[in-house]
Amino acid sequence: MGGFQVLFVALLVTALAFDLSFVDANFSKSMYFNWGAHHSSILGNGDDLELVLDPTSGSGIQTKKAFLFGSIETLIKLVPRNSAGTVTAYYLSSTGSMHDEIDFEFLGNISGQPYTIHTNIYTQGNGNREQQFKLWFDPTADFHNYTIHWNPTEVVWYIDSIPIRVFRNYENEGIAYPNKKGMRVYSSIWNADNWATRGGLVKIDWCSAPFVARFRHFRARACKWNGPVSIDQCASISPANWWTSPVYSQLSYGKKGQLKWVRDNYMIYDYCKDTKRFQGNMPPECFKPQF
Repeated sequence: MGGFQVLFVALLVTALAFDLSFVDANFSKSMYFNWGAHHSSILGNGDDLELVLDPTSGSGIQTKKAFLFGSIETLIKLVPRNSAGTVTAYYLSSTGSMHDEIDFEFLGNISGQPYTIHTNIYTQGNGNREQQFKLWFDPTADFHNYTIHWNPTEVVWYIDSIPIRVFRNYENEGIAYPNKKGMRVYSSIWNADNWATRGGLVKIDWCSAPFVARFRHFRARACKWNGPVSIDQCASISPANWWTSPVYSQLSYGKKGQLKWVRDNYMIYDYCKDTKRFQGNMPPECFKPQF
């Protein structure tokens, strides 16, 4: 057997050995409704999802499994027209008071006004790391890809493969990082008109209900959480753990350029610049390079 064939077989065996650590499934195979199932649905072959908010309730779905590191992605088409007061959420979270969490939240607005993209990250129960953006397209006209890429080095939020935010691992300098708890994937739509639109000044117009958020092609190319043993298993550098490859340890030059373009033109709030909020006592990661 030639050298190339030997290498190929070795890589295949390695991948199969780690096969149980990966999930690459759709809504019907890997998720279930945790509320509002009476008016929401998984459609077609399990790749399409509709979450509904009406006067009776919102709705939500979550994965059956938890994960530690990998790439979590889905296509989303947000509520059209008057979505003021609604929030569509897509996020990772562990459980308990010391939970970790990585968020995409989409804050609705009145007809003709843009959505606000609200991102946050919690480590050991502490959040308050909000960054907000407007978008360079209409997120209600078509489906767009929203990806959370999470590895032992950094968390990156992507929209249509364009990075909008990075949170790097500075745990060795005393800054907590989400690397020791498995997190499930959640999506939901709910009434947040006490804060979502203009700080709660604009309320939901129930005459516009039902509000429907559409999702498609959910993929969790990630390491399954099997308890504390996964902390080392999912972080180990190996061909199977593709997210630990050096290519994913830092954004490329081109991706950094895309990130700068988004942040220069579409970022509307950064907690690291809100000195009044923190009374000058800024979170330590604000003094560290993230890109």
